[in-house]
Amino acid sequence: MITMKSILKTFAFFVFVFAFASIAEAQATRTWVSGVGDDANPCSRTAPCKTFAGAISKTAVNGEINCLDPAGYGAVTITKSITIDCEDTQGSILASLTNGVIINVTSATDTKKAVKLRGLSINGAGNGINGVRILAANSVHMDEVVVDGFTQHGVSVETVTANFKLTVDSCNFRSNAGNGINTFIIAGNAVVSVSNSVFASNATGVNLSSGTKASVSDSAIHGNTTGLLAFQATLGIADCNISNNTTGISASTGGVVRVMGSMVTGNGTGLNVAGGTITSFQSNILSGNTVDGAPSSTLPMQ
Repeated sequence: MITMKSILKTFAFFVFVFAFASIAEAQATRTWVSGVGDDANPCSRTAPCKTFAGAISKTAVNGEINCLDPAGYGAVTITKSITIDCEDTQGSILASLTNGVIINVTSATDTKKAVKLRGLSINGAGNGINGVRILAANSVHMDEVVVDGFTQHGVSVETVTANFKLTVDSCNFRSNAGNGINTFIIAGNAVVSVSNSVFASNATGVNLSSGTKASVSDSAIHGNTTGLLAFQATLGIADCNISNNTTGISASTGGVVRVMGSMVTGNGTGLNVAGGTITSFQSNILSGNTVDGAPSSTLPMQ
């Protein structure tokens, strides 16, 4: 005989199953956004969402958001491992009076804590705060990202994460009142790797503080107040064009800078040793600055 208790148990079971099915459906591995989408949609390819904020709530940990067209998708706070990839469609974020992207991944169950941004234009409209503000993550990867027009920094690394890694390739940081990339390590340490990128018309192109080890290669650093600065940080520079800055390279207190295969020209001051050290390998060209300055030491290529 079927009792009322059995019916209730069966009903509870199906409620439990359907609840989890709804959660699974809401957390897709891949989601899409479109300028003509709607955040009430499931963020599927045929029913995309309108904003990154709307899509991220429906994207699973380690999942990916793709852009269907070159629209503006709004500022977003990222609290889990995720990829936002708009390569070829060039999705954008207009971040007037706010931060473009905030990254704060702290969940103990999110073992990767990895965020990847690709093919984005992040525009501060002259009054945005930071393009990308990193508070916590194990790693952040940026490819083909343009960050323009912020009152503070293009990328602000404020992490408390030990052994944090930032990788930047083929990116453009321009017209930021603060710095293109700025590290202010509250706790832990950071490794920053930059390649094939442009830093133009910022206060400082790459500004490094204590707890940071960085490399900048195959990049153009021009038109900034200071091109590259290391304060109690270690910086390696290879195959870069550092030109038309007020100061090209500065080693501030405790900063250790090594330069190879690079051209430092057209700056007000080429090299500025101000409490740190600059080691120049003999493959560099230091010429044509108002004041060339001098490295702390010169070494042959090994």
